[in-house]
Amino acid sequence: MRKMTFLFFSGLLSISLGWSAEVSQTILVTGGAGYIGTQTCKALEEAGFVPIIYDNFSRSQNVGLHWGVVEKGDIADRKRLTEVIDKYRPVAVVHFAGFKAVGESIQDPVKYYLNNLCGSVVLLDVMKEKGMNKIIFSSTGSAYGIAEAGKPFQEDQRCDPINPYGTSKWMVEKILNDFKLAYGFHYVIFRYFNVAGADLKGKCGERGTTPHNLIPIILQVASEKRKELEVFGSDYPTPDGTAIRDYIHVVDIADAHVKALRYLLLEKPSVTLNLGTGSGASVSQVVSIARTITKKEIPIRIVPRRMGDPPSMTADNHLARELLNWEPKNSDLKTIIESEWKWNQSPERLLSNYTQRD
Repeated sequence: MRKMTFLFFSGLLSISLGWSAEVSQTILVTGGAGYIGTQTCKALEEAGFVPIIYDNFSRSQNVGLHWGVVEKGDIADRKRLTEVIDKYRPVAVVHFAGFKAVGESIQDPVKYYLNNLCGSVVLLDVMKEKGMNKIIFSSTGSAYGIAEAGKPFQEDQRCDPINPYGTSKWMVEKILNDFKLAYGFHYVIFRYFNVAGADLKGKCGERGTTPHNLIPIILQVASEKRKELEVFGSDYPTPDGTAIRDYIHVVDIADAHVKALRYLLLEKPSVTLNLGTGSGASVSQVVSIARTITKKEIPIRIVPRRMGDPPSMTADNHLARELLNWEPKNSDLKTIIESEWKWNQSPERLLSNYTQRD
């Protein structure tokens, strides 16, 4: 029988049916109902923590959330945040809540600055007020801007984001450093590269019906939910002319968050870390592998480049490996695409689509 967790008073007591009771530490996970948030809540619970999912469900669903306790709320809602923190007394925050589509951020930047930036400031201020000082922040490789002739990004290089999404995340990074200096905050900032894939046992994955990222869109074409794949530009300074990205499996991302939480709870120094594989694949290469795995044609149509898209983005990940003893074990493209293709055809994925349409 699946573990059932009951929270008493501060939310620190976890009772597992068939097992002895154990005291677990509660973790507030903003945006915990999202794609990466759900996978991370699963990993946190498996590691012995109690994730408190705090989400406004504007871009996620209150369905298929099998790990953690759900509390509806917005990060910009100071009163609601305070209520939830007082109720569960979390020892740290994992902050995923944020919009993440580059194209949308260019078309409607105010939405990104109000949510990603202003909402984060409210969250940090409430944390300060409540004496909380440990946070893991979900940032992005887009904070760097344009790479130098295909070189991987390193954490100590200058950031010069070229779209409002990357800028909003980078500004929160700067604010976190100010909070460290002024209020003694401890943080791990993760700059993600292209997160993809699904749980290797098919328990969870991307549940949205309008994805913004390449691999889920490719698989929608393979599933005949889209007519074709639009490839934004074929004239980049890359070997085949299509943009190169560093793809990282969502399971490896979740594992990094568990390791980062343990790092913070040991009072280790604040740090900014890349989460990627260190190598990239072009859009054309990803499509080719997806065709092999799905055995589908996956028609494409070349369209003009999107403003704000750099030619190449790959990560130097040696710091994450060194400080967290982390490695991207599942992040080869075959594993990523196979796991996501399997999830796309699973009964739970189909049920979540049905629920969202209703």
